[in-house]
Amino acid sequence: MKSVSLKIDQQIFEETEDVLAHLDKSRNKYINEAIHHYNQVQKRKVLKKKLQKESYDVREDSLSVLKEFENIDYVD
Repeated sequence: MKSVSLKIDQQIFEETEDVLAHLDKSRNKYINEAIHHYNQVQKRKVLKKKLQKESYDVREDSLSVLKEFENIDYVD
């Protein structure tokens, strides 16, 4: 486990202390869980952006293939 020193805005600190007063959890554990949750949210945003870019990159190829299929004469 790594030790980290950080500065927290007074309002955020007070809100955190108010929440912790109602939980059976240490401040350290609470902050670790909050950072973990935030990291997961950020990873999803990065993945979404990557998927959007890749989808855009293959869009023209997909449209080209679709047009080729539309031009095929199917014989029964």
